[in-house]
Amino acid sequence: MVKSWLSTCFIITAIIFSGCRLIPSIGRNPKGDDLTQLQKLPNYKNGEFENLAERADSLTKHKWVFLNKRPKTVRPSHALPSIKTDLNKLPVGSAPVVVWFGHSSLLIKTQQANILIDPIFNNHAGPVPGLIKAFPGTNNYRPEDMPTVDVLIISHDHYDHLDYYTFKKLKDRIKLAVVPMGVGASLVYWGFDRKKIIELNWDQCATLPNGVQITATFAQHRSNRTYATENKTLWASFVIQTGQYKLFYSGDSGYGPHFKQIGKQFGPFDLAFLECGQYSPNWPWTHLWLGQAAQAAADLDAKMLQPIHWAKFVGADHPWNEAINKLVPEAAEKGVPINVPRIGEPYTIGSPPKTMVWWNFD
Repeated sequence: MVKSWLSTCFIITAIIFSGCRLIPSIGRNPKGDDLTQLQKLPNYKNGEFENLAERADSLTKHKWVFLNKRPKTVRPSHALPSIKTDLNKLPVGSAPVVVWFGHSSLLIKTQQANILIDPIFNNHAGPVPGLIKAFPGTNNYRPEDMPTVDVLIISHDHYDHLDYYTFKKLKDRIKLAVVPMGVGASLVYWGFDRKKIIELNWDQCATLPNGVQITATFAQHRSNRTYATENKTLWASFVIQTGQYKLFYSGDSGYGPHFKQIGKQFGPFDLAFLECGQYSPNWPWTHLWLGQAAQAAADLDAKMLQPIHWAKFVGADHPWNEAINKLVPEAAEKGVPINVPRIGEPYTIGSPPKTMVWWNFD
């Protein structure tokens, strides 16, 4: 344990002192006129964004969670199965086609647009290479494999959802970015055109030139890219309406009455992407716990559930496949169909769910 801790300290110190690679990836919090606009918002108080409900945990625990000894099963024993799909030749009929890349990264291809959500095509998450490594088998896709991105959606600024390397590689092929309030500051800092960014507060909607309608909805979470500053940018879930189809993307969120409220206001949904995994007693209110994704899907009035936020990175101390093993029977009990494709395996909305159990190993 001491040796591991010393190695970690050495890596962090070396990269901090080298400076060059670390600083750009941190991004930038809003300042100047951008910050002035945030300060006028009702959910921005005392210098930070606030959740609708009072937070119930201590961030102090979260800061030191990486010192805990984790079981070997937090990482899979061998490579995850994946399918390499030519995304530029992906056939699309009247129904959208979804391709999941592990964790929370998704491509939704419709007749109207290519929608890319929270892409991270990197071998690690975070500003320090080597600390949070991607699982074997999850890196078969690269930014250059993506088609032209008509709209990029980012749910919040955490490193496993907003990746500097991926964004820099993709930015010249992104026509438009839709992000929560304040997140645009990092994109501009990384060279993206401010005119191509739409920032939304909760319950704000944007209808894009291609007809896709995107609404930012509440998520119970937080934001930060350093431990020195927290909640300077907003986090959100999203309702995506494309043609006759309506989808929900949870981003990161703990369970609460907001799922039922979103369901009443915007449902029913043809498919709900809900986080499954990386829960911990160190952050009990910011992620869905075992089986809660099934209840959230029922609250949303979703016709089908697809779990995300798993099968790529270690973020907590539970076995890598524990969440999906618990979620499948919970969804069956609640009568919620569940779609669990392999990484890179296309799924057409409205077709029978992918149910092959490909994760049944430690």
